Amino acid sequence: MSETFFTLTLQPRFNETDGLGHINNTVIPVWFEAGREPVFEIFNPGLDIARWNLIVAGFTIAYVLPTNYGKPVEIKSWISRVGNSSFEITQQCWQNGKKTAEAQTAMVHYDYSIEKSRAIPEEIKLALQKVTGE
Repeated sequence: MSETFFTLTLQPRFNETDGLGHINNTVIPVWFEAGREPVFEIFNPGLDIARWNLIVAGFTIAYVLPTNYGKPVEIKSWISRVGNSSFEITQQCWQNGKKTAEAQTAMVHYDYSIEKSRAIPEEIKLALQKVTGE
């Protein structure tokens, strides 16, 4: 991988716009989830739901500037921390060269059959450590 972060370009839809002409604040977390898909692929190639092994432990989001309808949005995602069984993804929303939102999402490598976290395998940790955002 030549890049140290993942990018996703989206075109805001009219129905995502609120009464003030901004993208509604409930939409950007959904965009961030879509931006996490390449990370999901590292853990679960093919994104097989029957073999899903991640769970969201929590997230925070800061809205920096309004995001508007009519202009493309770029979602940037990278790994900001890797632990034993959990990791953190930092994501930013950019429009017209300006950061409009930033989030941190804590993810856990999880075994749904026993309802417990699992250690992240070394090969996955190595893959995550390449996506540093730097």
